[in-house]
Amino acid sequence: MNPSHIAWWPLFRTVFAIAAVVAGYSVANAAPPAIVIGLDADMSSASAQGGEAIRRGALIAIAEINESGGLLGGRKLELQVKDHHGVPARSTDNLNEFAADDRLAAVLGGVHSPAIIENQQLIHDKRLLILVPWAAATPVIDNGRQPSYVFRISARDQYVGAFLTAQALAAGHRRVGLLLERTAWGRSNEQAITEALAREGLAPAAVQWFHWGDADLTPAVLALEAAGADAILMAANAVEGAAAIKALAARPPSRRLPVYSHWGVSGGRFVELAGEALREVDLQVMQTYSFLDASGVRARAVLDRYRAMFGVESPEHIPAPVGVAHAYELVQVLALAIRQAGSIDREKVRTALENLPRHDGLIRSYRPVFTRDRHEGLSVADYRMARYRSDGVLVPVKAAIR
Repeated sequence: MNPSHIAWWPLFRTVFAIAAVVAGYSVANAAPPAIVIGLDADMSSASAQGGEAIRRGALIAIAEINESGGLLGGRKLELQVKDHHGVPARSTDNLNEFAADDRLAAVLGGVHSPAIIENQQLIHDKRLLILVPWAAATPVIDNGRQPSYVFRISARDQYVGAFLTAQALAAGHRRVGLLLERTAWGRSNEQAITEALAREGLAPAAVQWFHWGDADLTPAVLALEAAGADAILMAANAVEGAAAIKALAARPPSRRLPVYSHWGVSGGRFVELAGEALREVDLQVMQTYSFLDASGVRARAVLDRYRAMFGVESPEHIPAPVGVAHAYELVQVLALAIRQAGSIDREKVRTALENLPRHDGLIRSYRPVFTRDRHEGLSVADYRMARYRSDGVLVPVKAAIR
């Protein structure tokens, strides 16, 4: 060895030793990897308002959990958002990408039921834990899988159909017409409403279908009127729901049929699209939650954090409140399951979700949230009706009957 090299060797050893200590300290003190929660929803198309509401509810819950120390020894939660634009095929791509992430705990769904229903095989092949804060079609949960990896805190069409039917019948209507989106969601509603009417010895006066993007529903409205319908039960999202309201508003006042609507209209730009026509039609919309009459410590805390995070002064200006509330609830429940499982292994977390103790949530007290045989967190007892005020705010009203 060159003598000059020999002279430098002790210094090199010292530098290497210090570097090794620093590297070991950095590894030992590095933040543990985040736990990922995915969101697969329409974030840019007709139902983007619903997707954004879900995102906000999830972020509020994540902020609370992270500020309290995170999960599993300090791991923080992180929300990753993918936009399926309301197209099930895009949801397939998103779910495959989420499944490849070993940090993933679960995926929140969006407004659209078909995005989940048409991907049930993928979901269960990949053992993806799907938490549903909006999509209401009955087959989302009744998917024939055991064990099932899909859990929902939201509405269920089987119950909504019966609930809306009860509202119409309590108001004295006996010849209700159905105005439905031609998707799995619409078919789910047709079955639920038809069965509810049959239990009362009745049948729909007529059923009219429409497609996504239909801008003029006048022919459907006229067909229901011609069939002698005295009210309309509607399952529509914002764009098509606004088209229906405009078609009804264009009729003579004496022929404007009252509408009892599923909540799909509240997940997009419905008020903006319907415009002045909204004031001309007797419309009631099913909901599960409103910040306008919320009470309790948790509700106040969520409202305060919503204001701070998203710059909203009044609960009246919270768009799509059911999406916010349901997503918040699901993330909190997921955190409970992860703690109980001691892991983000999706099979273990799935089992934990079925075996949680009582939980006092934002929407209700759950005893428990889910069971092995019940992956629905809400029931018809949680449903309510609401009306749009003249300024476009959706205000709860007392349901005629439950």
